[in-house]
Amino acid sequence: MKPSPDTCASEFAHAMQEALTRRPHRISPKWFYDTEGSRLFDAICELPEYYPTRTELGLLDRHADDIARRIGPGAEVVEFGAGSLRKVRLLLDALERPAGLLPIDISAEHLHASAAQLQRDRPGLFVRPVALDFTQDFVLPAARGPRVGFFPGSSIGNFEPDEAGPLLARMARWLDGGLLIGVDLVKEPDLLHAAYNDAQGVTARFNRNLLARANAELGADFNLARWAHSAFFHPPLQRIEMHLVSRCDQVVHLCGHALPVQEGESIHTENSYKYTVAGFQRLAESAGFRPEAVWVDSRRWFSIHWLRPAV
Repeated sequence: MKPSPDTCASEFAHAMQEALTRRPHRISPKWFYDTEGSRLFDAICELPEYYPTRTELGLLDRHADDIARRIGPGAEVVEFGAGSLRKVRLLLDALERPAGLLPIDISAEHLHASAAQLQRDRPGLFVRPVALDFTQDFVLPAARGPRVGFFPGSSIGNFEPDEAGPLLARMARWLDGGLLIGVDLVKEPDLLHAAYNDAQGVTARFNRNLLARANAELGADFNLARWAHSAFFHPPLQRIEMHLVSRCDQVVHLCGHALPVQEGESIHTENSYKYTVAGFQRLAESAGFRPEAVWVDSRRWFSIHWLRPAV
């Protein structure tokens, strides 16, 4: 497929070209989430090795009443990186007279399908899906009540520490009601390794789907068989790194450019930072939040934090 000039001028095209021309090669994980990427991530969340989703759901279920009491009645929930809207259903069930839900996600098709299903299931709930990149500056629609943020899944771990603080600071300005956020905790490397290298290979397909998306949308010619999935824990930085490693010397054609990649070079596609409870609370405080409560599972694998704007 020959891409159009508009396609090659897109932000995704620019990001892919930059990833392959700069060394080391690197791209934001936000580009994982086309429709197929969103579907594959939902599948990852069901895998036996992937503990974060079921652990966070368990915490939300067990502590729903306490969480709802702290949030209070009449809140409008803003979910960042909303995806399939599975977790927010537990929160909405517990809240008293929620004023509505404003789910935000970069994957427009997946977001609107999920929001439409939620609206069918809860016809009395006011749902306003917003398809955009919440890491960029934007203006939210007028609030319908105290605005409470919901940022589950430890997605904050996908941001570098010098990015996570400014993002939380913007949320502190947007949210007068507070922020409920899921944060993955530091734990045994073997457990972390298994979560990102599942036996069924779903995470590997999710990782390589980035290249399939470039082929479909940008007319690139990535040969997926020439790229290996690699995910590992980096202890000094307390993060999982995910890469696509070139199995051979190759040239990728993308929007009129011939981009050479050597055997063994990788495209760094994602980081997932792990925190201690105290370490994350320090980050939240530096961003303008006041930590008020934290819920942790019995194995100390995962945490959910309730934060209030400090002013």
